[in-house]
Amino acid sequence: MANHEFIQQLFNASIATKQAARDVLAAPLDRAARIMVEALKQGHKILSCGNGGSAADAQHFSSELLNRFDQDRPSLPAIALTTDSSTLTSIANDYDYQQIFSKQISSLGQAGDILLAISTSGNSANVIQAITMAQQRGMRIVALSGRDGGDMAQQLTAHDVEIRVPSSITARIQEVHLLAIHILCSRIDADMFGHQPAK
Repeated sequence: MANHEFIQQLFNASIATKQAARDVLAAPLDRAARIMVEALKQGHKILSCGNGGSAADAQHFSSELLNRFDQDRPSLPAIALTTDSSTLTSIANDYDYQQIFSKQISSLGQAGDILLAISTSGNSANVIQAITMAQQRGMRIVALSGRDGGDMAQQLTAHDVEIRVPSSITARIQEVHLLAIHILCSRIDADMFGHQPAK
C-alpha cells in the first residue's frame, strides 16, 4: 500500500467513526452540555480526570473553560485533576495509584459540581474510584468512554450521562472524545454567552 493510501485509509476510518458517533451521541452530548451549563450558572465547577491520552483530554477541556474556547468570554471554573505532579505522586506513593483522583475529589468536589470522567476502555480503576467519590460528594458524572463502556458504565446512575463512542479502537475513540469535548465547549459558550459555533 502506498503511503498516501495508508494515510487516506486512516482518514476514512476516523470519518466513518465520527459519522457513526454523530447518530448515537447527539442526545447524550446535548444532555451533558445542559447539566454542565446548569452547574456553571449555579456557581459550581467541573473537575476532569483520565489517564494517558485521556489525561491530556481532561487538561484540554479544563484549559478551554478556564481560558477561552474560540471566542473571548469570562473564565469558567474547571480543574483538571491530572496536572499536579506532586499531589499525584504523593497520593500514589503514600496510599495507592487508584486513589490519585478520588482523594483530590474528596476535598475539592462539592455537591452540584460535575466530574468529567474519561476512559477509552471504561475500566480505569482510578477513574472508577473518582466516580464513586464524586457521587458520594453529590456530584453528577459526565463519562466519556468507548467499547462496551466497561466497569465505568455500571457505576453510573440515572443522574449521570455516558458518552460512549461506538468503536473498539483506542485511537478512533480518542479522536471522537476530542470532538465531543469541543462540542461541549461550543454548547457551553452558546448557551451561556450566546456565541455562535465556529464552522
